[in-house]
Amino acid sequence: MVKVEFLGPMGIEPIEIEVSNLKELSKILKENRDISSWLDKSAVAINDVMVNNLDTTLNSGDRVSILPPVCGG
Repeated sequence: MVKVEFLGPMGIEPIEIEVSNLKELSKILKENRDISSWLDKSAVAINDVMVNNLDTTLNSGDRVSILPPVCGG
């Protein structure tokens, strides 16, 4: 199982899901309207390391963080 966290203003509770790579996870998350609106503008980290390749393999126990853009000062 992979834990997916939705950080910042997304306001979505973490989920655990069985997936093998980011492409598969992206396809599943795009089916949820609340999540899909954030995906194109968000960064992704796996176990606190930024990634941008949808072919990245996910292993059981990995933590995927969806990081939306934020403003601050």
